[in-house]
Amino acid sequence: MNEKIGELRKKAMSLPLTPGVYIMKNKSGEIIYIGKAKALKNRVSQYFGSPRNHTAKVLKMVENVNDFDYILCDTEFEALVLECSLIKQHSPKYNILLKDDKGYSYIKIYGDEWKNFRVVLQKDEDGAQYIGPYMSSAGISAAVDRAKKIFRIPTCNKQFPKEYGKSRPCLNYSIGQCSAPCAGKIKKDAHNENVARALDFITNGSDKVIEELTEQMMKASENEEFEKAAKLRDTIKAINKISDKQKVVAASVKEQDVFAIVGAKQGVNPKACLSVLRFENYRLYDSEHFIIDLPEDLPSARHELIRSFYTIRDYAPPRIAVDGETEDAELLSQWLSEKAGRKVTIAVPQRGEQHSIMEMCRSNAAQKLALYLGRTGKATAALDELGQILGLKSPPEFIESYDISHTAGSNNVAGMVVFKDGLPFKKAYRRFTIKGFSGQDDYASMAEVIDRRLTEYENSEDTEGFGRLPDLILLDGGSGQVNAVIPVLMKHNLDIPLFGMVKDSHHRTRAIAKSGGEISLTSKRSAFTLVSTIQEEVHRYSVAYHHAKNKKSGISTTLINIEGIGESRAKALMKHFKTVRAISKATEEELSAVKGMSKAAAKAVYEAFHDED
Repeated sequence: MNEKIGELRKKAMSLPLTPGVYIMKNKSGEIIYIGKAKALKNRVSQYFGSPRNHTAKVLKMVENVNDFDYILCDTEFEALVLECSLIKQHSPKYNILLKDDKGYSYIKIYGDEWKNFRVVLQKDEDGAQYIGPYMSSAGISAAVDRAKKIFRIPTCNKQFPKEYGKSRPCLNYSIGQCSAPCAGKIKKDAHNENVARALDFITNGSDKVIEELTEQMMKASENEEFEKAAKLRDTIKAINKISDKQKVVAASVKEQDVFAIVGAKQGVNPKACLSVLRFENYRLYDSEHFIIDLPEDLPSARHELIRSFYTIRDYAPPRIAVDGETEDAELLSQWLSEKAGRKVTIAVPQRGEQHSIMEMCRSNAAQKLALYLGRTGKATAALDELGQILGLKSPPEFIESYDISHTAGSNNVAGMVVFKDGLPFKKAYRRFTIKGFSGQDDYASMAEVIDRRLTEYENSEDTEGFGRLPDLILLDGGSGQVNAVIPVLMKHNLDIPLFGMVKDSHHRTRAIAKSGGEISLTSKRSAFTLVSTIQEEVHRYSVAYHHAKNKKSGISTTLINIEGIGESRAKALMKHFKTVRAISKATEEELSAVKGMSKAAAKAVYEAFHDED
């Protein structure tokens, strides 16, 4: 515990109730956190009060605070502007910081006689012509790739005119993506004209180029230059085809950035991914992602991430879409508006096209995070979606599911399956025989099983099975099962998210049950598939155990009731003969030959099956 907490709290309590910026420092005088406050006294004193409401990150920061400074401001907005400026200057350890390591890209135009171009990351003093800079390396690389395909510019390393007409054309020529100067299929002037058109396409857009090409095509046709007109027509078709593909990821909002955060509780240092999709002229033109520590307070994290993102950029679009509540959204919008010189709004899409784009952004974040963590993107997306639907603080990494199985109240058993990172974790599966009562009572059975499982946790040192608490418990059943288990969690003083899995009349997963209601899963494809898989697996596992108990029960009735035959001899007979029918057909000599059987026991078994004879 920080020994200076009392002293720091006393200093914080003397602060005024006015807006300002506070600056936390460690023993070395290094700035470790910068924040803003509407009322300095209230905000700063919270850090040095009760730790119960602090996140792990805040607790760690407070442990390292040796002193703090503050700067008074006239308004909260002024405090936000100052906070952003100071964070940019000092890059404090405990602020969420995004690093812009993408740099700038340029289009380099090279070649003396035969012109060509490519994307480079820096300008060299080599006499070549450069276009740029471009902030989005991915966007300009995609544009160059499209332009080269449309205008059939070579992408190989061959040098012209040195290698002009000296080889056979490659596959790109066959599929209409290269004009094949290597095989002498195009003249220098025509090639350089294509390069000029391609650069015009990149810098001025497809509409202007199509307009010019259409004019040239009509003129060539009037002059009866039909071959030239046909080539221009094919180029126009190629541009339209590429443009149509781009419209697959298009939006009704002309210009916006879309933010989504997906997290995963994996290992000692849980991570999250911030994904940003950038739209311009109604089309997606760039995407960025950042791997960060998993935030414990998402509204606060969104505020810090958006602020950090635009601190390292000179431009903000008119609209920013986010995947949930953002702390001080109006204040942040005001700061962005002042930075952009026009109004910038922050929105949370709820339905329609914009909601679909947000889901695409979340899926993108899940895929990037999965790649970073070495898991599947599908599982990461499903867990994130399930966590959102159920209102969990973070996606559930460790899920336990339970089901009861019996035949009209006899041989009551339960199965527990575990899903780790969205996949079955079979080494942690467990089976239970109901012991507290006889007869049929699914609610009491479920309560007994959860009680025994949590009691095992209190006495276990295992870190994978009973020795680890789940992030989520799913029961096969509705709100009745959930209500039966809630008192058990209260008894053990545990706050574990608890829900049921409801089936329809065709025994297929329909919804998630909670105490007092249901949550529909039909519109959430990834979460629906995951919950369905869990429900099918726990049902299969519990039924398999019930069948095994029934089989053993049948053996007990048939063999163990014979005088001189206990469980060991019954098992030995079944192992040797495989079925009760085969035992009934065996002779006394064959029965007595089984390991552990005596002549008297063999005779008793033989007579038990041949009394009627």
